[in-house]
Amino acid sequence: MGIALVRPQARRPLLRAFGRSSPLWRLDWVLLGAMVALGCIGGLLTWSATVHRQDAAGADPHSYLKRHILNLVLGLALCLALAFLGHRRLRGYAPVFYGASLLFLATVLTPLASTINGAHSWIVLGGGFSLQPSEFVKPALVVMLAALLAEERETRRGSVPGGRQTLIALALFAVPALVIMASHELGTSLVLAAVTAGLLFLSGVSGRTLGVLAGVAATAVVAVFGLHLLSAYQINRFAAFADPHLDPSGVGYNTHQARIAIGSGGLLGQGLFHGFQTSGGFVPEQQTDFVFTVAGEELGFLGAGTVIALLGVVLWRALGIARRADDMFATLLAGGVVCWLTFQSFENVGMTLGIMPVAGIPLPFVSYGGSSMFAVCAAMGILQGVHADSRRPRSG
Repeated sequence: MGIALVRPQARRPLLRAFGRSSPLWRLDWVLLGAMVALGCIGGLLTWSATVHRQDAAGADPHSYLKRHILNLVLGLALCLALAFLGHRRLRGYAPVFYGASLLFLATVLTPLASTINGAHSWIVLGGGFSLQPSEFVKPALVVMLAALLAEERETRRGSVPGGRQTLIALALFAVPALVIMASHELGTSLVLAAVTAGLLFLSGVSGRTLGVLAGVAATAVVAVFGLHLLSAYQINRFAAFADPHLDPSGVGYNTHQARIAIGSGGLLGQGLFHGFQTSGGFVPEQQTDFVFTVAGEELGFLGAGTVIALLGVVLWRALGIARRADDMFATLLAGGVVCWLTFQSFENVGMTLGIMPVAGIPLPFVSYGGSSMFAVCAAMGILQGVHADSRRPRSG
């Protein structure tokens, strides 16, 4: 007599989770695969960048690798949670997420915050773990701006966001940006500015309004420099960008060493764990902001090109999701993520090549760091939610 291994009642949750009607079948698996591949490559590069230093210090040489893997796994869980939530339900929580991100960001203004690499923007948890509250503002701002700017287009067809919506959008950007600037974290402020400008453009704000905003932004930049609102090390970074040969042993040291590392890789690289610049610790912050130099030196042009190609796949799939989105809010959500990841990727790779100023921005999915990993995985979850909802069978 046969014995049923799984009771019919027990099969139903499994069918709901993994059957054809499951949200898993509506995910963009190419996008998910590119994201995981970048995370795994980042783990190898982080391992190579830290193993020699950790071994010399008598610490666990695999500690950074282990934490990177943990961050990636937790990030994947966050991605899937947001994907299953869906963009329509996410819209209702937009003010909650934005408000929570501001409350968390406000902790950098309290004694709980610590200064790391010149930025007073970290909450140290102990055990080698820390959080950077500003990273969580990125996905929250994308969701909040998309909800705001989509409202006018959806309530009055053919209309575009007017002056009131534009001013509110700028205020939503300005509040966290000012706090982040006060903590001497220029890079994240630039990302938020790129997201805000991109979403205003995608929402159909008039060219005249955008021109006025560009003029205001240029005036603000001049005022920031004229009033000496930037710290000395931030000014030095811009000086080194303007003159790549300026003081290669001082203010231009980071960019100079990064270009040496990438240039020495050639076509195939010196081999993982065998890069002279990497193993010698000549490039600062090589597991985080300058992780691309490890790819260039140890994996060569082909390895570094693979990283850029995978980032290109992520952006290609994100653009496709934005194009196929079934409502304006979804289109702006996906478009905001594209603006965010495009600017951040270009700035990070560009600063290692000397074509962009050093701004302390991590390379998405590749750089070591839990906060950055969680933020970009949240962005992927938002995209997956839009994609899944656009493929959901419609009743009737």
